[in-house]
Amino acid sequence: MAVTGRIDGVPSDIWHEEVLAPQFAYEVEHLLRHYLAIEKVLLLEYVRMGLVDAAGAAGIGARLDSLTPDVVRADPKENMSDISFAVERHVLSGPVPPFHAWHVDRSRNDLQVCAQLMSARENLTAVAADLLSLGRAATSLAARYADVPMPGYTHAQAAQIISPGFHLTALAAETTATLRGMLHTYDEVDACPLGSGTMAGQELAWDRVRMAELLGFAGVQPHALVAVASRGWAMAISGDLARYAVTLSRFATDLMAWGGSGFGFLELPDELSGISAAMPQKRNFPVLERIRGRCAHVAGCATDIAAGQRNTAYTNTVEVSKEAGGHLRTQFDAMRSVLRLTRAVIAGAAFSADRMREACAGEYLGGFTLANQLTLECGIPWRTAQVISGRYIKRALEKGLRPAEPDGSLLAALCADAGYEVARTDALLVAAFDVDEGLRAKRSAGSAHPDEVRAMLADQDGAFAKLTDEWSLRARRSADAAHRRDDLLAAAERRS
Repeated sequence: MAVTGRIDGVPSDIWHEEVLAPQFAYEVEHLLRHYLAIEKVLLLEYVRMGLVDAAGAAGIGARLDSLTPDVVRADPKENMSDISFAVERHVLSGPVPPFHAWHVDRSRNDLQVCAQLMSARENLTAVAADLLSLGRAATSLAARYADVPMPGYTHAQAAQIISPGFHLTALAAETTATLRGMLHTYDEVDACPLGSGTMAGQELAWDRVRMAELLGFAGVQPHALVAVASRGWAMAISGDLARYAVTLSRFATDLMAWGGSGFGFLELPDELSGISAAMPQKRNFPVLERIRGRCAHVAGCATDIAAGQRNTAYTNTVEVSKEAGGHLRTQFDAMRSVLRLTRAVIAGAAFSADRMREACAGEYLGGFTLANQLTLECGIPWRTAQVISGRYIKRALEKGLRPAEPDGSLLAALCADAGYEVARTDALLVAAFDVDEGLRAKRSAGSAHPDEVRAMLADQDGAFAKLTDEWSLRARRSADAAHRRDDLLAAAERRS
């Protein structure tokens, strides 16, 4: 039996090979089980509307269960290399013919977008699990290094004393923010399009709320055209992933710098290291380059998804649904790879406390503290104190002095030149340029002070626990819906 009366030919070889067959293979691998879940829900609706009895429904349900990826094939003649027609053909070729009204009042448009959205929800949940794992790895490593000083850099110059723990809590904070944003996105897009038909709705009284519940959606998309035309949900998801990938690439850049021979702050295990085929002394960390490079792919996919929709008609189109939409799966795969690699790096990373302390001791990182103390303890106006501190550092460097070699007489002379008599200059300098004191000098909430880092870690651990519960709740809703579908079909089979 033909699948259409509108055209007589079958897809050409070039059309089949370049477009239809690859699309078919993609949908078999990633969407087939969602198509089958949708078919079962439609079948249950036919039962509810009295278009088929329990026996008829049970027969089709059993035939749908027999449709596995290894059974279905793209065939230009038999199914026009289309997954929906392939499912239909499989049922029609079964031992029991389907009831006459099977697939009445149905469209591929809402079927396809529903399967795509179900897949996107599933993948978004998987990304969330990877993010939670990475976030916990970051807080675990941060807790080990909350008290270990290292230089913090601005404009590629040593700026203030921080700790690896402080920096890693920033990564954890970005991760929790992304997880919350993704949760909001999930809830915003969790609206079932099934029952919207081609674009204007359907002619039978489909119970769209029931169908949404049986597919694990929180609700229905109330507008039929929005349901089939919009891929705003794809842009929202891809935007969340791209934002985090851009952020993660910046952290990867820091790790690359710290792991380089110029710093030597970071070590990774041999299992995550590389070598040079020519230079025997080299021990490289190409995994960090891979992470940063794949972050670019994640961000690029978001651009592809948006650009593929730009200037298209607001209706269901292959250009939007499949050409642009196909990049979402590519983005998910790249994102999950990035997250797994980054977690492995974080789990295996170790910081050299000696190298980092040496780097702190070699820089005048307490200049800001010195200026503050000249103001707070000696009554020198802040801008003048800042100038004096800068002049002291300049002169000390010219004299070849290290920060741990205070020159109280030099500081006193500079203060006197500015019109201020200052005693205890040696003590001021010792306190300002002490490495450990530099880490503890900050007192504000969210600072690099070890106590503040530990407080942030406690908050982040609580946030990760709560987010785990929230994401698990959504995953359970989908799983519960699958069980309910199966139970309803099993009940129909028992009645047959």
